[in-house]
Amino acid sequence: MPTDSSAFLTALRLADSSLPVGSYTASYGIEQYANEGLLEEVSDLRAVVEAYLERVVGPCETVAVANAHAASADGDLDGVLAVDERLHAVTLPREFRESSTRAGGQFCDLLLAAADGEAVAPAYATAVEAGTTPGHYAVCFGVYTQAAGLECEVACLTQGYAFLVSLLGAAQRLGRFGHTDVQSVLESTLPVLEEVCARHVETPLGEMGAFAPFAEAMGMRHERATRRLFMS
Repeated sequence: MPTDSSAFLTALRLADSSLPVGSYTASYGIEQYANEGLLEEVSDLRAVVEAYLERVVGPCETVAVANAHAASADGDLDGVLAVDERLHAVTLPREFRESSTRAGGQFCDLLLAAADGEAVAPAYATAVEAGTTPGHYAVCFGVYTQAAGLECEVACLTQGYAFLVSLLGAAQRLGRFGHTDVQSVLESTLPVLEEVCARHVETPLGEMGAFAPFAEAMGMRHERATRRLFMS
């Protein structure tokens, strides 16, 4: 079992935007908000980010990480696969599904297949490689962090933070906001992230499901946008 310090360093590594899983290619629909003139002020960006945390990250991503983490701790591969199937079913925009599974596949190649001493992690990585399960990033994340010794709530916070900085990084690369603006939004939304993780860390799998129709519509419109910097 890793020491507390090694688990902490693992969390830092996983939250680092330089982790090569392809998240830099995704804007999670926020590019379409900018394309349609809906991201003009810092307050607009903050509202969009908070909505993502409340309506997507909490009820979907956090639930996926937590349930995958728990199933992995129980040595329950079927339970992990069930989380993957459920997350795939409730993620409606095609681009969101594709970016999540693409990042999950890269995460498996980078970290999960080589996890030491865990029956579930390599077996799940094999299933992802074989294409018998979607391999969503949040599910891979939950399995790996359990194997690496991170507590479930820490794993959820780490994944949520990684999503948050990726989203804000996309907004910055669109040229609408500077470093100071992004850091201001990050600081103000960290308490929201804490709250949604605490609220959903024990949510059962059967209750997983986002309610973000506007964000989903933005993601679907992005698929047909004529001007795109990001893949999703």
